[in-house]
Amino acid sequence: MKEIVVCGESLVDLVLDARGFDGPGQPPLQPALGGGPFNAAIALGRLGSAVSFCSRVSTDHFGDELVASLRAAGVDLSLVQRDDAPTSLALAAIGEDNAASYTFYVEGTADRLVTDPGALPRSVAALCFGTLSLVLEPGASVYEQMMHTHHAQGRLIMVDPNIRTVAIDAPDAYRARFRSWLPSIDIVKVSDDDAEWLGQGPNGSHPGDWLAAGVGAVVVTRGGKGISVTTATGTVDVAAPTVTPVDTIGAGDTVVGALLHWLGGHGALGQDEVRSMDDGAWRDALTYAARAAAITVSRAGADPPWAGELTSD
Repeated sequence: MKEIVVCGESLVDLVLDARGFDGPGQPPLQPALGGGPFNAAIALGRLGSAVSFCSRVSTDHFGDELVASLRAAGVDLSLVQRDDAPTSLALAAIGEDNAASYTFYVEGTADRLVTDPGALPRSVAALCFGTLSLVLEPGASVYEQMMHTHHAQGRLIMVDPNIRTVAIDAPDAYRARFRSWLPSIDIVKVSDDDAEWLGQGPNGSHPGDWLAAGVGAVVVTRGGKGISVTTATGTVDVAAPTVTPVDTIGAGDTVVGALLHWLGGHGALGQDEVRSMDDGAWRDALTYAARAAAITVSRAGADPPWAGELTSD
């Protein structure tokens, strides 16, 4: 089985949900394991993909819980580095629209101290990068070099920038850096808000620019409006399943994991294969990813589905 390596941070979300709270004082903070790449790796493992997580994880209590959760989902831990620096924390405040806004506490934390693991097994067909790990140094430069190196070796690269504006001190510099990655990316996954933010400023760019720079496919999530993909041959849209939302934490990360899982199960986990997919294949892939994300949205926190909750068609 071809293997997928997910690269990036794991952290603990402190979830503040004031919806319907009528008690005295403030609603309690509920800790939940998270981080965009961590969630994507969990989704892939639960769906049955051969997946490894490449990151640096604290040896503190939260770090042990993160590692245990990865193991329980079937994620390979051979690329996980351990460090006595603390686990990153995120305050996730859920609004009345069920969406979460974030504040991060990441100074001196373990995940940003990751080092390059070196050569990967030949079984690795794809790598996925995203979120804070592409912003916070020195780890961001490590992941950036890995992206370029492994794309040059013929592996598929997927990037979900998952923009968290509160963590980006120099927006124009980040946008320029994002553009520098494009020749080494096969699939970009963004939310519609991410796409709008990346298009701003003097270094802004848009999905059409990304395709022109060499990206094979741009996947855009639009919340309850569904998912679209744009390739050199056109755009395919799929609707989101009807669901009663609890919150949107982890929904986009589930799309990433489910899409990579579908590609792996349909012989499309490669640079050329992604670029040769027709509209029908993309429609099937996005429909599967949308169904997976709908399950995550229907329950609290980042809780991606297991394989038994979805069919593989």
